[in-house]
Amino acid sequence: MVKKIASRVYMGLIFLFLYLPIVVLIVLSFNNSKSKVKWGGFTLDWYIKCFQSERIMSAFSTTLQITLLAAVISTIIGTLAAMGISAMKKRNQTIYLGATNIPMLNADIVTGISMMLLFVKFMNLGFVTVLIAHITFNIPYVILNVLPKLKQTNKYTYEAALDLGASPLYAFFKVTWPEISPGVFSGFMMAVTMSLDDFSITYFTKGAGVNTLSTMLYTELKKGVKPELYALSTILFFTVLLLLVVININSNQIPVSAAKKPARAKKLRIVKRSVSIAIVAVLVIGCFSVFTISAGGTNNDNAITVLNYGKYIDESVIDSFEQETGITIKYEEYEEPEEMYTKYKSGAIDYDVICTSDYIIEKLISEGEVNKIDYSSMPNYQNVNQDIIDMSASFDPTHEYTVPYFYGTLGILYNKKMADASDLNTWDCLWNGKYKDNMIMINSVRDAFTPALRTLGYSINETDTAKLDEAFDILNKQSSDVLAYYVDETCDEMVAENAAIAVCYSGEAAAAMAENDNLDYIVPKEGSNLWIDSWFIPKTCKNKEGAQEFLNYICGDEPAQLNFEYVYYASPIQSVIENQDAETKENEAINPPSDMLKNCEVYRALNDDDATLYNTLWQRLKSD
Repeated sequence: MVKKIASRVYMGLIFLFLYLPIVVLIVLSFNNSKSKVKWGGFTLDWYIKCFQSERIMSAFSTTLQITLLAAVISTIIGTLAAMGISAMKKRNQTIYLGATNIPMLNADIVTGISMMLLFVKFMNLGFVTVLIAHITFNIPYVILNVLPKLKQTNKYTYEAALDLGASPLYAFFKVTWPEISPGVFSGFMMAVTMSLDDFSITYFTKGAGVNTLSTMLYTELKKGVKPELYALSTILFFTVLLLLVVININSNQIPVSAAKKPARAKKLRIVKRSVSIAIVAVLVIGCFSVFTISAGGTNNDNAITVLNYGKYIDESVIDSFEQETGITIKYEEYEEPEEMYTKYKSGAIDYDVICTSDYIIEKLISEGEVNKIDYSSMPNYQNVNQDIIDMSASFDPTHEYTVPYFYGTLGILYNKKMADASDLNTWDCLWNGKYKDNMIMINSVRDAFTPALRTLGYSINETDTAKLDEAFDILNKQSSDVLAYYVDETCDEMVAENAAIAVCYSGEAAAAMAENDNLDYIVPKEGSNLWIDSWFIPKTCKNKEGAQEFLNYICGDEPAQLNFEYVYYASPIQSVIENQDAETKENEAINPPSDMLKNCEVYRALNDDDATLYNTLWQRLKSD
């Protein structure tokens, strides 16, 4: 009895572990609040917005197209390959199977990078390169499913059919195909599963403007996943669940008393019918895909490729720019500045316009990778606040290379009920022990060192080893008081009031304050980091005229207002500031006052040795 109860509890825990995250996702898809920890009431708005979002639907369509096309093509190639391998001698079979198994055994990231390096030598990255990559890693799975079925067939039956006058093709479909079709179908379904599930290889082989659901989800992580994606995931889950239920019902309807052979024949007919339907569907989708790709490629001469942070521009701004100018935007996203630098330097995609952080731009300018901007052809550039332009001098001293986009600070987000604002006017509050186990630190090497360096009276761009060791010492002593080191999770944790204070960016602070009235933001008197994200035109630009037209458009009053309302960061466009209500203007998380900015520094680019020093100290801190 005890054993039976224990086994049930054990199984219950397993199912809870497996399905509780899915249940949470489903619940969040009906939550009227964007917060993952605050229930705002029941709503179906996210489902409506899911189907209205061109970006989500485009990624969903691309995912289906690549998945089904890759599955069918790899199934055909894999089946033919399996037939060829089965006809070989045992020694040759071993060699060829070992070769075909390499994509399965190889790490996805290695396969992805290898394919990317191969593709960029011969073609531009895009839909076709992703499709080829998926076909490549799917073929071994098809072979593994078909080969055992081929070994079970009697080759003499096939030869007998030939002796009786059947053509090789007719004999194959009448004799061999019924025997191997279950394996072919299994291989097809395995290929579908692998393609749907893939991220790493797709990420490295896709081009600008090509996004699957997995790569789109990845880019959303910069500021958290949109609720619309919860809705999409819920729809996918219940669709698969419904299909499984229908399949099981159909399977259970096969009469138990039926003879073995008729029952087997019926199952084979179902498999054949399913495969046929899948192939027809894929052919239709494939034709539509080719038409779409061909139609989309007609305007390539009047297109620009844009690289930007994830969720850092209102989609309607892109749409309106394309409509007004006739220039097509191939839009690509990234999460961290270092990732952007790697993507750009790889040379896989020729970008026309890029938005990134100040210190990365400084590094690229020093490397000669940035084109000068012709501001005379950009009348809207006069809308940019001159104070922000002047502050950009730290990374663009001659003001020839950049257009400011958003800016902000690093400071302390705090709960007015749990923390004393008078304590937070100095970075000392992080070290005095008052907020032990009630404090969140930022999980970023330079941002974590900034409070320590400013507390000690040093520059946030300090590279002296002795001074950095001092900063490390006080950070190391503080680590036992820290509740957690977060970046993306900080907003949700503070909204849920799970901590009293948190070191974070002003933009994240503003988003959290909009969700919880008890939250406020402050930059300590010692000063902090002023970050300025800016646009620039890289040396890889193929359409400089289109790139400058885009930058001019971004500086326009209406697009800037839309972007501000979408991102909710401090905008350098003067009209955006003037149109804000009094409460927003006074919000220091959105509009840092001039006296606050005077005490702040912009990060400077580190050389390789200094970057290594910072990273080494950071790893020591996190490992202690």
